[in-house]
Amino acid sequence: MLLPCLACDCRLRSDEYFDACHDYNRARDVVMWTCPRCGNRDEIRVFPGELGFGYARGRRFDVQDRVPVPGLRRHRYELRLEICLDGRVWRVLSRELPGPGVGATAS
Repeated sequence: MLLPCLACDCRLRSDEYFDACHDYNRARDVVMWTCPRCGNRDEIRVFPGELGFGYARGRRFDVQDRVPVPGLRRHRYELRLEICLDGRVWRVLSRELPGPGVGATAS
């Protein structure tokens, strides 16, 4: 399956597309994506079976366009998002740091 860049209309294989994902924002549940062909940067939301394209509106992300991707799955973790498709897994790390007290242990 070929996935689109909405800026330059190129079509990318899933490995090329998801390798270009970076900077997971867990609070808004979006991933930053940079097109390897034209350099356009987009925020996307990964849903089961589809990708959502849109824009930030305050602390929310409003999805405007959806592209079906059969078999697409995701797993959210505290500091990363795992994107799964066709037996492959891409891990997109968060740049966000845990808040005070997160991960701290009592002595």
